[in-house]
Formats: sequence, structure tokens, C-alpha cells
Amino acid sequence: MEFDQTSLLTEAIFMADIVDTAINAGTFNTLATAITTAGMDTALKGPGPFTVFAPTDEAFSKLPSGTVESLLEDILQLRKVLEYHVVPGKFMAADVVKLDSATTTEGSTVKIDASNGVKVNDATVVTPDVEADNGVIHVIDTVLIPQ
Repeated sequence: MEFDQTSLLTEAIFMADIVDTAINAGTFNTLATAITTAGMDTALKGPGPFTVFAPTDEAFSKLPSGTVESLLEDILQLRKVLEYHVVPGKFMAADVVKLDSATTTEGSTVKIDASNGVKVNDATVVTPDVEADNGVIHVIDTVLIPQ
């Protein structure tokens, strides 16, 4: 078997984008489905950079019964919810803790509180700084719902 330096080098140089990073993690199946259903996958695969506060499958399971299904059928509302999780620019944890709010691509602001861990509205950041080639993901334990 021949050692393929080219593919190893390619993998070392290029990280996955935000969407592929979320898909590859295996804990964002609902989020990945929602992004694709809303037609936001192309934008989130774009150059960015983006900061995404990404709720896990477990976070989606905490929503009232039927909420996810309803959102998947109402594309406008689904996009609004998803865009409320995205902030233009790349904000690593060291940057986020210096903020008290951030404006999302949905147009509203999320409240950031770093006094005891990091909270975004009522969601806790459980894993910060998951880097992607077009931004960063901060894993959260609760789905953010815009007003």
C-alpha cells in the first residue's frame, strides 16, 4: 500500500465548514436537518466567517412536543430560529466573554453573560471553540428562540 501524502496534507490544511463540522460531530442531527430544510446550508458553507451557537440534539429534545416538527413545516419561522443562532464574524470564547450581547443574522440581539460560565440568553455554552474553516461553533444546551 502506498502512502498518500497529498490526501494527508489536504486534510491537514483544510478544516470542514460549519455545516460539515456539525454533521461530522454526530450530535447535531436535528440542527443539520433544520439547516438543510431551511435552505441555509449554502450560506453556512460560504466564506463567513460565522459564529454559531449550536444546540445539540438533546437541546432540541427539550422543546415542547411537536415544536421541531412544526418548525420543519414552517420554513420562514425555522429560518428565523436558525438565524437567531448565528452571529456574523468569528468570535472565539476569549472574545465572547468580553461581550454582553451580540447581534444575530436574524436581526435581534442575544444576551451574553460570562459571570458564571458562559450563557447566551438561557442557554449554557457546554463546549466552546469548535473551529471550522469559515468560523466557530459554540455548543449550547438549549435552543434559542427569538422574541
